[in-house]
Amino acid sequence: MSATIAGRRSAPTADVDRPGSHRQHEVLRLLPGPLLVIILVFLGALVLIPVLYIFLASVNSDIGVANGEFWPSSVTFENYSKIWTSVGLATGLTNSVLVAGSTAVVSAALSVSTAFVLVRYSFRGRLSILRGLLALQSVPGTLMVLPVFVLFSSAATYLGIQVIGTQWGLFVTYLTFAMPFSTWVMVTYLRGLPKELEEAAKIDGASNLGVLFRIVLPLSWPGIVVSGIFAFLLGWNDVLFASVMTRPESQTAAVALQIFGASQEGGAIPYYGQMMAAALVCAAPVVILYLIFQRYLVGGLTAGGVK
Repeated sequence: MSATIAGRRSAPTADVDRPGSHRQHEVLRLLPGPLLVIILVFLGALVLIPVLYIFLASVNSDIGVANGEFWPSSVTFENYSKIWTSVGLATGLTNSVLVAGSTAVVSAALSVSTAFVLVRYSFRGRLSILRGLLALQSVPGTLMVLPVFVLFSSAATYLGIQVIGTQWGLFVTYLTFAMPFSTWVMVTYLRGLPKELEEAAKIDGASNLGVLFRIVLPLSWPGIVVSGIFAFLLGWNDVLFASVMTRPESQTAAVALQIFGASQEGGAIPYYGQMMAAALVCAAPVVILYLIFQRYLVGGLTAGGVK
């Protein structure tokens, strides 16, 4: 009898503690249901309404956009065909993909090996390197434009190596700024990996490179994706260095948009439709990239948070 009563008394507690139970979800919920729905709808509208306006403006006429029309009176997709000749978007997108993509791949590959050495080995100057990586994040890019330009100009003058105006010169510039952040992300991620796996691999006869390629790399994909995507965004969104160190044949999509927008200043009616269409086309690769790797982004950004 007493056991039955005790079992009945402990049943609600067991229902609360059981994972996935309705009562546990009610305890963990911080906001009431209606208020939570209102906040989510407000945040969604805050993000989607500007994107919707840009899309509607891209299929509207320039006069209609200038008159303040939200819904276009006549829908046309001619702006999406004109931007490839008027803006020069094809060349810009090709250069952006090559430069930003190569920066992302090389930065992610080098940051894994660098972080592996910094995390798993102790040597003189290790802490100084880690602190230097963190300190470099606080240096604004505007302070580095002139030194980088002078350095690359000196390379052309004294060494005969043409750097300014080339794609690989822009790649070297972006890699210089992407490596500290990517390395710091991988350092944070590798600190959360169990060291016992690497010790077990060494007992089985694996070398240091074997441990890196067979143990660390397969377990580090979330961190590698995060560091690679942020390095890609650095090269994709940059206008400052790309506008100084490129020529018309090597300019990126961001510079092409900037030049196209500046060329319309002082005119009767700017090409609003083409500008909006070009902006959506340039934003599409980044959105697609996030949608493909979103499951890795969550794991990579939160890695090492508890530690």
